[in-house]
Amino acid sequence: MPQKSANVRSPKELKVQFGSGPKAYAGWLNFDCSPTLIVQKLPVIGSIARKRMNTVFEKDVKYGDTRTGLPLDEESVSFLYCSHVLEHLSLEDFRRTLRDCYRVLTPGGVFRMVMPDLETLVSDYLATTEPQACSQMMQESYLGTASRPRGLIGLMRTVWGNSQHLWLWDYKGAKAELEAAGFIGVRRAHFGDSAHAAFNEIEDITRWEKQLGLECRKPERLAVGTDQ
Repeated sequence: MPQKSANVRSPKELKVQFGSGPKAYAGWLNFDCSPTLIVQKLPVIGSIARKRMNTVFEKDVKYGDTRTGLPLDEESVSFLYCSHVLEHLSLEDFRRTLRDCYRVLTPGGVFRMVMPDLETLVSDYLATTEPQACSQMMQESYLGTASRPRGLIGLMRTVWGNSQHLWLWDYKGAKAELEAAGFIGVRRAHFGDSAHAAFNEIEDITRWEKQLGLECRKPERLAVGTDQ
């Protein structure tokens, strides 16, 4: 695991995506914590790995892990985004991530996210009498394991892959967690419905279909002398 890098200086209205995957979106600071990225950032070995690996991270993608804290100053980010990241976290790490998101956002900063919708998955399952409905739900939710990995390669893929979903959310559950972390104005979000045009630069409609989107913000700081 690489050491945590020096904090990134924050220009006006810094836009940050974490769990970006291999693509670095222009105008955004893109972070990921994939083991593949770690290998590709290594001196010498990294350049060899980039030629041989199926997934190649763009060089502007930076290493950053919300579970241990993004390398960003406190209250430095105006717009924060993640797409299909939070479901890969344990409950404990999910809560750590929300605290770190709150830490890096400026007062009034906006956090927007999309992830699988547990309620939709369960509703679709209950609405059908097909004999394969159970298996289909397990596959679509990424909660099931179709075959147990075997051998060294299989073990490495399990440990490094991080493709399994660890904790799924519905709207009311996610809203309660966000509010407990200090966020306000939590609402259900849909593709392209944000009042902040910055998110239009990064959202992909295919990652929003039948999914759970949320948007919230960090409270503004009260002026000195303002009544509580």
